[in-house]
Amino acid sequence: MRRRSPLSRHHLGAGLAGLALLVPFSVAPTVATSVTSPAPESRHDQYAAAAEEYGVPLPVLLGVSYLQSRWDTHAGEPSTSGGFGPMHLTDADEIDGPGTEPQHDLEYDRRGDDGRDSAVTTRHGAPPPDPAALNTLDKAAGLTGLDESELRTDAGTNIRGGAALLAAHQEDLGAPTGSETDPADWYGAVARYSGADTLDAAAFFADEVYDTIRTGMERRVDDGERVVLDAHPGISPDRSWLDELDLRQPDRPDEIECPLDISCEWLPAPYELRGDGTDVGSYGNHDLGNRPEQQEIEYIVIHDAEGYFDTTVDLAQDKDWVSWNYTLRSSDGHIAQHLESENVGWHAGNWFVNAKSIGLEHEGFAADGSWYTEAMYRTSAKLVRHLAEKFDIPLDRHHIIGHDNIPGITPAYVPGMHWDPGPYWDWSHYFDLMGASPRTTGTPQTGLVTIDPDFATNQPAFTGCDERGEPCPARGSSSVILHSEPSHDAPLVTDIGLHPDGSPATMHISDHGARASAGQTFAIADHDGDWTAIWYLGQKAWFHNPPEDRAAVWSRGFVATPKPGLDEIPVYGRAYPEPEAFDEVPVQDIVPLQYTISAGERYAAGPTLQSEYYRSTTYDGSSPGDWTVVRGEMEYVQIQLGHRMMYVDRDDVDLMPAARGAPR
Repeated sequence: MRRRSPLSRHHLGAGLAGLALLVPFSVAPTVATSVTSPAPESRHDQYAAAAEEYGVPLPVLLGVSYLQSRWDTHAGEPSTSGGFGPMHLTDADEIDGPGTEPQHDLEYDRRGDDGRDSAVTTRHGAPPPDPAALNTLDKAAGLTGLDESELRTDAGTNIRGGAALLAAHQEDLGAPTGSETDPADWYGAVARYSGADTLDAAAFFADEVYDTIRTGMERRVDDGERVVLDAHPGISPDRSWLDELDLRQPDRPDEIECPLDISCEWLPAPYELRGDGTDVGSYGNHDLGNRPEQQEIEYIVIHDAEGYFDTTVDLAQDKDWVSWNYTLRSSDGHIAQHLESENVGWHAGNWFVNAKSIGLEHEGFAADGSWYTEAMYRTSAKLVRHLAEKFDIPLDRHHIIGHDNIPGITPAYVPGMHWDPGPYWDWSHYFDLMGASPRTTGTPQTGLVTIDPDFATNQPAFTGCDERGEPCPARGSSSVILHSEPSHDAPLVTDIGLHPDGSPATMHISDHGARASAGQTFAIADHDGDWTAIWYLGQKAWFHNPPEDRAAVWSRGFVATPKPGLDEIPVYGRAYPEPEAFDEVPVQDIVPLQYTISAGERYAAGPTLQSEYYRSTTYDGSSPGDWTVVRGEMEYVQIQLGHRMMYVDRDDVDLMPAARGAPR
């Protein structure tokens, strides 16, 4: 088994991004606004007025809306499942698939193993889901007489439409109606509002709504409005109303690796021969393994599917496609598991990472104007926390990574690596849900920063979501933009892997060559007034970080820096063993990437890893050395070099507390 250095897990400074955890909040009850009163002035009053108008208890209306959108308006843009506004009123006719920006520019091998034939796949646009299943906006328009365009774009109108739907569901069930009824009696209507087609998915949604009602919530939403849900700690919903929904209950066989309180079903990926099975690699769509006994699981990789749930699940069950472990649905957070954790999926584009990771695909599009629902964030966070506890994976951005953080295996692979889930994935909120918010114990002198912008107000001016060169919708982002000098007018820094000519990075949506993402930790390189510089791909990269609106928090930890006497050291995209470690297995070359680290530069250190290569090239393990792990004496340190993580030879670097020699 591999050896770990003392810095391998839970080392100091593994800073996590996140907003402060929201605590239960309770204030005096809000008085509902009568429908004959003037139009409500505040968002909270809009909820109260709609609850009174359609006879829905205010806590139920607020709880359902929070589980859909966190009360955000998203500027009238649809979610990944075609839902609009705070109440997520769905209009499938508005779903037309991803924008014009592709996930990658080159042919992309999801296996990422240049030691065998490639498994090249090309993502493609998929048809939207069945409109009949996603047309609550049309129903809301019929119930209220309100215009569909206003239901999409006007928050107050949207809230009224959602209240009307909830009331209709309650009436259809024959349950008590009226705004003064016991919120506990609305469990069935809440579960139906989710649109779930399985009993456990509907129950998950309703349980999360009632947990939110029980604890209370307060936040300022994306258009600046403040909304409060009073805490109701004693509420105990009547779950017997689930029996009236007539939904199927999927089986939970032994293969399912999900916590019991979320909705999961087993839809296995095929391990089958292709063609006549005579060619090496003529099988799909994953590799057998024996993890974690044979090889530790180090990473959980967050993807967006660049497609819809049904199509993504179909692809995962296609032997001629590729594979990942889980697919998550936007509308209700339902999960399909395709691979047991012991086996190796083809999802990351880097074989070293594939062999040591679990992949989660989330319904959605990285470049589109769509947004991810709270229901999906919550099931995903619960699943990740469950897997992290099971496999001893730290909850930090060295181990819980996006597809966009994975390096190319060789220089030729770098330009074609994927960039999902993209800059609109809310990493801070995601880690909050996992209970892994940061503990800020650092100062400007402790040498590290963990990126942590306010997601709602941080709205970089990206372009190309729909048409190249055209501005993307203004919306919250986890990404902080990096300049070559401490000025908003200075050019962006460059990424020679994406811009070999040395030109600056751009604001094009897929160009992450000058971005740092929430939760990522970097070594401080300099300060200048309200600007902070970090070491980034061999440059000082500056971001605006004023005290009144911090884009990062100070952190503690360790950094890797070239050993004395080394003017420059190589950087790698995988942690493969030295040639002498290979016996029956063909030697896998150690190939440096196009990046280097110069003397004096410092990079935030992640885990120290023993070199490994998992050999799997045949369907039945018949090739000499197949289904074995080659381990070497070499060790690597994972570092945050740029937007992507990378690896350096442990013998090339010193590991030291970041504060040692930090600029003052």
